[in-house]
Amino acid sequence: MKELIEKALEKKKWAVVGASGNAERFGYKILKHLDRLGYEVYPVNPNYDQISTHKCYPTVGDIPGGVDVVNVVVNPKLSKAMLEEGDFSELSALWFQPGSFNDETIELAKQKNPNVIHGHCVLVEAPPNY
Repeated sequence: MKELIEKALEKKKWAVVGASGNAERFGYKILKHLDRLGYEVYPVNPNYDQISTHKCYPTVGDIPGGVDVVNVVVNPKLSKAMLEEGDFSELSALWFQPGSFNDETIELAKQKNPNVIHGHCVLVEAPPNY
């Protein structure tokens, strides 16, 4: 898993599924953290038009040009729905934050893309340099 995490962190275009405009939520903290580290970030949440300075997209598939990594910060039920609706085969990685997955979700994710990260927090794995 460590090698997969390192490869994912080398990629620059990240979607954050479950991004939030609420600074207390992890969806906001992760989006801002990746942004500060210099990643090109795309918030995904159908309830927002914009988060901070970033245009928000209803689904990962709506992001023009696609992304390299999808970081998931929603509950397992929403994670499963996201996986059922999208094509994730071309991604470098699908990264599920703690609390965003269960066994069923991970099994489905691995059917969509073999590069699945789970149980590791991007806030820990990509330490701040700001």
